[in-house]
Amino acid sequence: MAQRKIALACSVCGSRNYTITASATRTQRLEVMKYCKYCGKHTLHRETR
Repeated sequence: MAQRKIALACSVCGSRNYTITASATRTQRLEVMKYCKYCGKHTLHRETR
């Protein structure tokens, strides 16, 4: 099974703070609550393409 790198971007400021590896067969975008060092709080981070 193939793995690919995915960047997670903050939905508030748009900065790409995290990179993860995930399966290439997923169909939906990943959405996770993560800490953004630029906003200074936990915000929703979404998978970028």
